[in-house]
Amino acid sequence: MLYHKTIVITGASSGVGKAIALEFAPHQVNLVLASRNETALQEVADECTALGSVVKIVLTDVTDPGAMILLADEASAYTGQIDVWINNAGLLAAGTFDETPMAVHDQVIKTNLMGYLHGAHAVLPYFKKQGYGTLINNISIGGFLPVPFGVGYSASKFGLRGFSAALKAELTEWPDIHICDVFPAFLDTPGIQHAANYTGKQLKPAPPVYDPARVAIAVIKLAQNPKPEVMVGSLSTVLRLAYGVFPKLTRTITAKVISHYLKQAQPMLKSDGNVFVPVSYGNAVYGGWGVPGKPKAHRKYIAAGIVLISAVSLLLLRKR
Repeated sequence: MLYHKTIVITGASSGVGKAIALEFAPHQVNLVLASRNETALQEVADECTALGSVVKIVLTDVTDPGAMILLADEASAYTGQIDVWINNAGLLAAGTFDETPMAVHDQVIKTNLMGYLHGAHAVLPYFKKQGYGTLINNISIGGFLPVPFGVGYSASKFGLRGFSAALKAELTEWPDIHICDVFPAFLDTPGIQHAANYTGKQLKPAPPVYDPARVAIAVIKLAQNPKPEVMVGSLSTVLRLAYGVFPKLTRTITAKVISHYLKQAQPMLKSDGNVFVPVSYGNAVYGGWGVPGKPKAHRKYIAAGIVLISAVSLLLLRKR
């Protein structure tokens, strides 16, 4: 079903983007891989070629709308069509809001939010001309759960939900153009290693961390059978529910957990990470934070979340 289809992936040089490319490759698709890191991108291309796909790399900065138009042009000229476009490139910056430079907040939002708008704006004319196409937005649970000490990141992710919802409504008269959103929980990728860090402390992802291959598999399924949204990892559903039912409590707990971690964490120099320029490290799929292929190990965290929500619900009902 995917054979010889043309798939465009932004942020394809590491982490989830690389995992998605490697998952598509055995289907013998035409891959167009984009990122700012040409060396890492070529390494991904070589791996995907060995797995059976034809691959083109395009050095692209998603914050530049002209570069995204060029990416769509090159993808279309490559095979004559664009079947699936995956918005995936993203940045993270950690630190108290007022101590993180405004230029960093700007760049995070330009990449995470405007980069997705640029991608959609560039590819939609091709989809409309063809009469079909699938746009997949990798958003993350951050689209539902605000992240203290990551205000710019949260602004971008909450904004993506609004962007996608509005675009879906606008395209109701185009039944064969699909907009799909992916909301994974915390992932074992190099994203934290790449992050801008103004906390002065070493960063680690909150457990549990999921195998990014699970996101890649979900994306493959959406490319074959599109649907409006998919949650990846049971924890993402629990966190979405928790914030939807108890927003203030969830914000309070999240802030306290992160604050406690930062007080205990090892000191580290402040850094812009990969916000303004790509870095030469951490270009694998995995960040080394978890154990690939063992999602069952996360059940204790999911159970704890469900117990917490149930206990608070019961407490609130008793107070009525």
